[in-house]
Amino acid sequence: MAGLKRIISLSFILACGFLLVILSGALYQNWWPLFVVATFVLAPLPNAIFAKCASGDDLYSFHEQTNSGFKDFGKFLTSILVVSGIFLPVVLAHVEVIEFAAMVMSVSGGFLVYFTILAYSYFFSEENDEY
Repeated sequence: MAGLKRIISLSFILACGFLLVILSGALYQNWWPLFVVATFVLAPLPNAIFAKCASGDDLYSFHEQTNSGFKDFGKFLTSILVVSGIFLPVVLAHVEVIEFAAMVMSVSGGFLVYFTILAYSYFFSEENDEY
């Protein structure tokens, strides 16, 4: 039952984050802040892809540090996407493509979405079986 409450609360936070990003474009009739959604979609992919590359069944996989370069590179690419997703509206507001209020809404929506992804991966990871 506790898992269901977590999923419902995380989905509500995720919906609020996407609502803020969509409203940042709709209220000001400028759809440039919606490019941040592409980083929401692409951010978890490098971790997923490179985690599968690192968990190979080859002869040298008995060492924990053998394939950690793949995981580190996936985390690096994910961090690039997260940082660019947060600061893309800041740059767009700086060059006056979008308004300041749209930037604030898009950045706060981005934080909510990224927080939801992190919380979901923390609560429902395979290592945390006690939850």
